[in-house]
Amino acid sequence: MKVRRGLIAVAVAATVAACSSPASPTAAPSAASTTVPTEGPSTAAGGEIQVYAAASLKNVLAKVEDVYEAANPGTTLTISTDSSAALETKIEQGAPADVFLSADVTNPQKLVDAGLTSGEVSPFAGNLLTVIVPKGNPAGLQTPKDLAKAGVKVVAAGDKVPITKYATQLVENLAKEAGYPADFVDRYNANVVSKEENVSGIVTKVGLGEGDAGIVYVTDAKGSDKVDAVGVPGAANVPATYGGVVVKASPSQDASRAFLQWLSGPEGQNVLAAFGFLPPAS
Repeated sequence: MKVRRGLIAVAVAATVAACSSPASPTAAPSAASTTVPTEGPSTAAGGEIQVYAAASLKNVLAKVEDVYEAANPGTTLTISTDSSAALETKIEQGAPADVFLSADVTNPQKLVDAGLTSGEVSPFAGNLLTVIVPKGNPAGLQTPKDLAKAGVKVVAAGDKVPITKYATQLVENLAKEAGYPADFVDRYNANVVSKEENVSGIVTKVGLGEGDAGIVYVTDAKGSDKVDAVGVPGAANVPATYGGVVVKASPSQDASRAFLQWLSGPEGQNVLAAFGFLPPAS
């Protein structure tokens, strides 16, 4: 697979680029084992498409790569994943992306506002949040309220990572739920022991038992056999909307636009749904 865990620094011209539930989530089959039919022929232009994508899309894009390339002979997807915020910064600084797929609409909108895209942000997927714990739940968390218990080690992400924005809103919503302490937000924040570079880092660290819990996307919990999920009250949950853009500097405008349209269309939505993603909010 060409999907990589993190984005490698890329030379560009003469410049060096700087640099996620339902109320009661249940165990689901591994997304990787889900059978998704290969779609029929497509008229997308061929060539290589460099896709920069949110870390939470890593698993599903491995399947998207197989399905799309099979349906479009001559087209190659090269996928790099990291925090949406980190990828947005890299693109601003000239990294050679063709398509940017973010776990929010805020980061791609920054590129639109800077005049660095061809067209507007295209929402292509949705997600919800859940609490994860190491397999077997050694700390014995029963509800999200336990995230505020003394001694619970919470793994979070950096302040600019989209999951942090969603998780912050979730914690604030939970604080308003009946039975939650008035200082729930403060207690939760005091329990945060580390801030990872992206949501995959949260899943990895919790899965290794280096933390007692973390807030991630529902699809992250379903895609890992190292963690269990603790249900989040439906009324408190926070919908996440994923948005994509075609980068203006891309030399593969037609192919990139065709891929993004495919991902937002019925065939792409079928693949996303098989991995637990929701349709984008209307």
